[in-house]
Amino acid sequence: MLPVLFIALSISAILCALGVVVSRNPIHSVLFLILTFFCISGHYILMNAQFLALVNIIVYAGAIMVLFLFVVMLLNLNKATEPHKSDMAKIAASITAGLLLMVMLGVIKGVSLPSFDGMMDSENGYVKNLGRVLFQDYLIPFELSSILFLAAMVGAVLLGKKNIEE
Repeated sequence: MLPVLFIALSISAILCALGVVVSRNPIHSVLFLILTFFCISGHYILMNAQFLALVNIIVYAGAIMVLFLFVVMLLNLNKATEPHKSDMAKIAASITAGLLLMVMLGVIKGVSLPSFDGMMDSENGYVKNLGRVLFQDYLIPFELSSILFLAAMVGAVLLGKKNIEE
């Protein structure tokens, strides 16, 4: 059952990623990218990494893709403002894409599908184990990074604040 689900998720992720590239409508491209992120989250669940799956859905498919969608809608893209690409640039892009495809096929040629035996029995991806490691082994770096993020947020607010001179 797991190999079938893995193959189905892989095919849908590849098709959605191709939809991002091929789609002429930028809104459709963003929606295809969201579907790609959901397929990748499915792969994380198959690897027993529930925390990564949830973070991928919340952060990428939720927050960042909403920002992309707003930016695309606010840009007001149309054919008149789109710069014209020369034929030489199109030929160079096609040759580069072909070479990249050849390299990817060469890499994939020697790779075999992973074994799914006993993958769901382990407790590697559970959030309680991640929390235990994070708060026991890496407590000081975790707290220092939280202080660094707090300082960055305060700095961003201060830099973005308008100077009101009275």
